[in-house]
Amino acid sequence: MIRQLDSMPAGTLGFEAVGEVTAKDYEEVLAPAVREAQAAGGIRLLYVLDDRFEGYSGGAFVQDSRLWLGHLGSWEKVACVTSVEWIVKSIDAFAWLMPGEVRSFAPTDLDAAKAWVAA
Repeated sequence: MIRQLDSMPAGTLGFEAVGEVTAKDYEEVLAPAVREAQAAGGIRLLYVLDDRFEGYSGGAFVQDSRLWLGHLGSWEKVACVTSVEWIVKSIDAFAWLMPGEVRSFAPTDLDAAKAWVAA
């Protein structure tokens, strides 16, 4: 499940992945918020994947690709807060391919991630 975080700096979006993330989560929670941010001028997103995150369904991977590609020119910053090793390594390896700036942060650096995505 993806749920929106309430305590985010102005002009930013924050989400947390808990359990298994599905295509429905993208369609009903993440995509509408991203479309709204795009219409307002740009997307600055914080995404938290902590120890309650269990993984993505196959459909979620498809929706993730659609979300990125559907808003290519609007991504400004994405901060991923996680200790999930394969995600950190993927971000480190492929951030240069992603639109906008993308960085990973350790869970202990949540406040720094919020500040970075808002700056």
